[in-house]
Amino acid sequence: MKKKIITIARSYGSGGRTLGIKLAKELGIPYYDRSVIRIASDMSGINEVLFNEADEKVTGKWFFKGSKPYKGELLPPGHPDYTSRDNLFNIEADTIKKLADQGPCIFIGRCADFVLQEREDVMKLFFYAPMENCIARAKEVHGEEEDELIKKINRIDKYRAEYYKYYTGHEWNDSRNYDFCLNTAAMSYEKLIEVVKEYIKIQNDGELLG
Repeated sequence: MKKKIITIARSYGSGGRTLGIKLAKELGIPYYDRSVIRIASDMSGINEVLFNEADEKVTGKWFFKGSKPYKGELLPPGHPDYTSRDNLFNIEADTIKKLADQGPCIFIGRCADFVLQEREDVMKLFFYAPMENCIARAKEVHGEEEDELIKKINRIDKYRAEYYKYYTGHEWNDSRNYDFCLNTAAMSYEKLIEVVKEYIKIQNDGELLG
């Protein structure tokens, strides 16, 4: 089966999110990142604030420990745990599945590679870069001092890894979780997009999307 859905996981500072957005525009398809939270809120009627509090980027309150892999379950409205952290993830996952059913698109983060693992039309990508390159890219965007950026990169990547492990049971940066892993160092976004597009064509017998 040809591939039409792209999922992107990325280390902080690798440029993976920017690359995903640019790739979506190049291909003329929608992309979803944190917008999944807003859409899940609209579809479920649950306040978006609750989703944000349970999100992978929330820091300072607690960290995900152990694992409780997502199995596709979804609690109904009225259930006492309907707005629990785990069911909020389930609702986000259900939203991702419904968006994927609508046609070709790109998902950035959100454990989308795992959520959509039963589909045969998904391409799972992982973007990473050495620390020095992540610092340089992050500094262009945020302009923070190097010491602060190193702490930020390590903190966010640690949190993403724990979030991913909790809901998937897998290691976030394990290449075996993905179809294609790419070191984004020393390449412009234009070159990176060409590399990814070429990979997509290989997977789809010369076409960009199935």
